[in-house]
Amino acid sequence: MVLSVLIAFGAITGASEGLKASQSKARREEHRSRKNNLVVNVVKSSEHSIVLEGREIVLSGEKLYVDTGRDNDIPFGHPFEGYYLAYPGTQHPGLVTTITDEAPIMNWVYMDARTYEMKFGTRQWAEGHLTGPFDCTRQDRRLTLAGYEGFVAVKEGAFWALYFDWDGDRLKSKVEEGTPVVDVDLVRKEMRTRKPPPQPKQPTAGQDEKQQQQAGQPKLQQEQGQQQTDGQNRSNSA
Repeated sequence: MVLSVLIAFGAITGASEGLKASQSKARREEHRSRKNNLVVNVVKSSEHSIVLEGREIVLSGEKLYVDTGRDNDIPFGHPFEGYYLAYPGTQHPGLVTTITDEAPIMNWVYMDARTYEMKFGTRQWAEGHLTGPFDCTRQDRRLTLAGYEGFVAVKEGAFWALYFDWDGDRLKSKVEEGTPVVDVDLVRKEMRTRKPPPQPKQPTAGQDEKQQQQAGQPKLQQEQGQQQTDGQNRSNSA
């Protein structure tokens, strides 16, 4: 009897622990399907830190850039607004992002296999390039690609483009000598909750009746006025 009770208690406890573990994992993984922005964290302080630190990643043309603009009214590009999604035909998680505010259009993020530039595009454009696996660190949820953090910001004229240092040599074979190359972390940041657009007010039942009554008043007054005029005409004729 005692043995049966112990076995039953162990089974219940095991099922409870399994359920808790499953729920805990679901909570940990839930963030992966939420849209996030990407914010730059400069790994080592330098003369370029003041320009890059805390800036968001944006999309422009076909590439990813660091938004170094100073005018809030002049957007440099569309902000990265993405989440993890299994890349078709593979076993690894890819990364998708919106590309416009006007329509819910998503593109894949990938590393150009020839130039190591971080780009975005349709699946047709992403094929043949490095599309993942994308992931994030467990604690700070910094973005990783192929299992590590190799993102760098490269100065291109007045702009800073996002690259991935695949060879680990600070892009010596990919950019001209003397080009500023800065190691950066990309921190996933929950998107800011914006005020929704105002919705047209729906009239209540009482307002409907009042509007109908008000709409009928001019007609009723017109009919009463016509009756008074007809009565006066008949009196004059008499």
